[in-house]
Amino acid sequence: MTQTFRHRAAIPWGVVVGRRVGLFRIIAAVLTILGSATAVPVLLAQPAAAQPTTPNSSSSPKFLKLTLDSVNPSAVTTTSDPTLTVAGTVTNIGDRVVEDISVRIQRAAAVSAPSALRSTLRLDQVNYDVTGPFEDVADRLSPGQRKQFTISIALRSGGTAALDITKPGVYPLLLNVNGEPAYGTQARLDDARFLLPVLGVPPAVDISSPVPAAPDTPLATTLLWPLADRPRLVAGVTGPLNGKAELTDDELAASLGKGGRLDQLLGTLESVLGTNPASRDRTLNSAVCITIDPDLLITAQVMTKGYRVLASPSDPDGATRAGTGADQAQTWLDRLRAVAASTCTVALPFAQVDITALAAVNDAELSTRALNDPADIVDSILATKSVRGVSVPDSGSIDESAGMLLRGHGFGTAVLADNAAVPLGTAGTSTDSQPITTGRGGAGSQGSTNLTTSSQPLPETSTPDMVRLAEISPAPVTPEPAPEPQTSATPSTSATSTSAPTTSAAPSGTQAPPADPALHAATFDIWSATALAAVGSNPPTPSFTPARVRYDVTNDSRMARLQDALGAITWSALNPDPSRPHSLLLVPPQQWSANREEATAILKQVDLLLHNNLATPRTLAELVAESPDAQPHEPDYLPQAAHDAVPDRFVLPVRDQGRRITDLMRSLVEVPETEPTPNQYLTPLRDGLLRVLTLSDRRSGDSAQPDTYAQRRLDQTTRTLDRLYGSVTVLPPGGVYTLASEQSPLLLVARNDLPVAIRVRFRIEAPTETKITDPGEETLPPTGSRSFQIPTEVTDSRNLVIPISLTTSDGVPLGNPTSVSVRSNAYGQTLAIITACAGILLFLLAGRRLLRRFRGQPDPADEGFDPGTRRRVNRYRRARRRVLQQQEQQEAG
Repeated sequence: MTQTFRHRAAIPWGVVVGRRVGLFRIIAAVLTILGSATAVPVLLAQPAAAQPTTPNSSSSPKFLKLTLDSVNPSAVTTTSDPTLTVAGTVTNIGDRVVEDISVRIQRAAAVSAPSALRSTLRLDQVNYDVTGPFEDVADRLSPGQRKQFTISIALRSGGTAALDITKPGVYPLLLNVNGEPAYGTQARLDDARFLLPVLGVPPAVDISSPVPAAPDTPLATTLLWPLADRPRLVAGVTGPLNGKAELTDDELAASLGKGGRLDQLLGTLESVLGTNPASRDRTLNSAVCITIDPDLLITAQVMTKGYRVLASPSDPDGATRAGTGADQAQTWLDRLRAVAASTCTVALPFAQVDITALAAVNDAELSTRALNDPADIVDSILATKSVRGVSVPDSGSIDESAGMLLRGHGFGTAVLADNAAVPLGTAGTSTDSQPITTGRGGAGSQGSTNLTTSSQPLPETSTPDMVRLAEISPAPVTPEPAPEPQTSATPSTSATSTSAPTTSAAPSGTQAPPADPALHAATFDIWSATALAAVGSNPPTPSFTPARVRYDVTNDSRMARLQDALGAITWSALNPDPSRPHSLLLVPPQQWSANREEATAILKQVDLLLHNNLATPRTLAELVAESPDAQPHEPDYLPQAAHDAVPDRFVLPVRDQGRRITDLMRSLVEVPETEPTPNQYLTPLRDGLLRVLTLSDRRSGDSAQPDTYAQRRLDQTTRTLDRLYGSVTVLPPGGVYTLASEQSPLLLVARNDLPVAIRVRFRIEAPTETKITDPGEETLPPTGSRSFQIPTEVTDSRNLVIPISLTTSDGVPLGNPTSVSVRSNAYGQTLAIITACAGILLFLLAGRRLLRRFRGQPDPADEGFDPGTRRRVNRYRRARRRVLQQQEQQEAG
C-alpha cells in the first residue's frame, strides 16, 4: 500500500482496534486449548490505541501532540495573500515510535450563529468536510522527539487543492495529524482546531475579482482594556505605614517590569494607540476604555516608596525580605498616566470584589469604599477624570441585591453578560440558568469534553445592548455621616495615600447617571468574551459561559485560542441580523493573561474592522448614554457565577469586623495638620476586608487556595482590630486608694497607644455606698496618657471595689476593664448622727448652767461640794492670779 493511499484511507484507531480484537480473541482461545500458554502473551499484546475520534477522551492513550504555532494571514481580507499558511509542531508524547507522520487542513461550514463560535470547535472531524491533501511531516518520531512543519493551501479554488472559501465569514478549520504507532496501523492521532476570520476573499490565480463583505451599517464597537491583578498587600496593617509596606510575594514586580503581564498589556496600548496624543489613532482610541483596579494602583504606589515581601506567603507573621520592584512600579505608573491622559478610563470595583457578597455583608462604609472610592483613587493617582456611574462586576452577573446596592450608591449602569439580564419574569428559566450538579473543578466547571457530530447551532438568546432592570430602582442612599471622625478642621483629602478619602455615595464625574431611577445594564457578547478569556497563559472559563459549551481550553495551543478570539470579534460584523443589536461590547477578563503579541493582535483586529468599514468606534460614555430597550428586564444570577462566588461563611465575619472598624472610626478625632488622620489610619483595614471578598482566582476550579487566602486576611484583620481596641485602656492604680474625705475626687489615668486622638467615656459600676459623677466624653491624646479627677462621694469607711473601664463614644468597650479598691476616712452616717446628738446635748447643758447662774440659783451639778473646800479653792485661785500679775509687772519693768 502506498503512502498516499494510506493517508486517504486513514481511519480512527479506535475502529481499527475494534475490528482486530475479535480476531485476537479467537487466536487466544485456540492457543489456550492447545496448551501453548507461552505464546498467548505475545499474540495478545494488542497495539496501543491511537487517539480516537474523540481526541480529548481521557481514557485513550496519547501518542502525538499537535500544536499550532502561526497562521498567516490570521485574518483574511481582499488584499491578503490568497494562500493560507499554517505552521505547527508535532511532538511524540507517547511511549513508542510513530512513523509516517503527515498533516492536512480541513474546513467546516462558516459559523452561522454566535454560540457556534464555541460549539463548532467541539464538532467531530467528519463535520470538517472540505479537506486538503496530506503532506508529510516526518518519517519517524521517537518518544520525546518533535518536528516543526509548515503547510499551505489556497483559500479559493484555482485549479489546485483549496479550502473553497468563496464568501466572507468565520470558518472553523481543523489541522489533522495522522501517523502509524508501533504495533498499530495508520490512524488520526491528534488535531488542532481554530477559527479563521475572512473579512473579504482575495482573488485567486485564475479568479481576478475579490469578494468583499456585503455593505451594511458598521458595527458600533467598544473595547474594555483591563488592568488588574490579584490582591497582594498583607492584611491587618494600618496606615500610613511607619515602615515599609508588606506584600505577600514579589510577583507584581515581575508583572510590572519589562516583559511582565501588566507591562505587556500597557505596552500594547502604547504601541498600537501611540504615546503622542497629537499623532494617536483617534478612531481606535475612541473605541477603547481602560478598566483599572484601584487596588492595583494603591499597591503599585506603595511599592514606589520601598516595600518588603514575605519570605513565606503562608506565614504572614514571619520573616520578610526587601522587594525589588520599586523602580518598575514607578515607571509603569508614569507610563499609565501618559496613556490615561488621553484615553477613556473607568474604575473597577475595589480588588475585584464580589458585589453580591458585598450586598450580603450590608455594610455601608465597606460598600462605599468598594464602589464609590475607586473612581477617586484612579483619578487622583493617574491625574485623570474617569467615567463615573458605571460598574463592571468581575463575574458579569449579579443578583437583585447587588443591583440594589449599585443603584443605591449612585450607579446608573452595570456592565453585564448578555445572558445575565433577561426579560422580566423569565429569570431562572433559560438553559444557562439551570443549576450545576458537580463541585468545583468537576464537569460543572469545565463542561463535557465529548464531541458532537451535529453542526446545528445551539439555541440563541438575543439581549439588547442596553436594557432597563425595572425592579432595581431604589432611591439613592448616602452613608451615615456618623462614622466620619470628629475634627476641628476640614478633613484631609490627599488621595495619593493608601487610604483615599471616603466620598459620598452618589458619584460625580464625566458621566452622570441616567435620570431613570432604574438600573441600566450594558450587555456584552458572551461568546466573544469567552474567546477573549481563553487568550493568554492562564485562561479561565468565565462564569457566564453556558454549561453546554464549557471545556478546558488549555488543551488547545495559544495560537489556536488567539485565532478563536479573532474570529469571535469579527463574527458580529460579518453577520448582521435585525433580531440582534448591531453593536459589540468586548470585555476580556479583568486579570487578562494575554502577552504583547496576542494583545496587539486583538487591538489590530478591531482596528482592521474599523478601517474596513465593518465597525465604527463607540465610546463608553456614548454606550452608557443610550436609551434602554423598551422591554423591562431583570438580573438573572447565573448558577456558575453563584458557584464561583465568595462562600457564604465569610459574610458574617466580614460584617462583624467592618462594624468594629466603623465603631472605632466614630470615636477617633482628626487633629488639624497632624497625620495620620482617622481615615488614613483605618481605611487599609477596610481594604483588607474587601480583599477577603475578592473574586480573584476563584474560577480556577479549585477553591482551596482562594479560601485559604481569604481566611488568612480575615484572621489578620481581626487580630489587628483586637490590638487596636486593647490599646486604649485605664491603667490599674495598684494597691488601695484612700480618699482624704468622703468627697475627695477619684484619680484615674487613661492611656491611648493609638497614633490618633480618641474620644472615650468612663464606664464605672459604682456600688450603692458611693456616688460617682459621670465625667462625660473625654479626649485622649495620640500615643499618650491623661489623668482624670472623677468627683466621688463615699459614705462608707470600708474598702470598696469599684470596676472601671473605657468605651468609645458610642459605648463600645475599649481595653481591659480594671478595678479600684477605695477606702475613705469618712465616719459614715451613724457616727455623724451620734456626733450631732452629742453637740445638741452639750449645748442644752451649757445653756441650763448659764441660766441658773444668771438667776443666782445653785446648779444641781455643783451639789455635793463642802463649803469650806469651795472657799479654799477660791482663795487658791485668787492668790495664783496675784502671783501671775506680779510676775508680769516685773518682766515689764
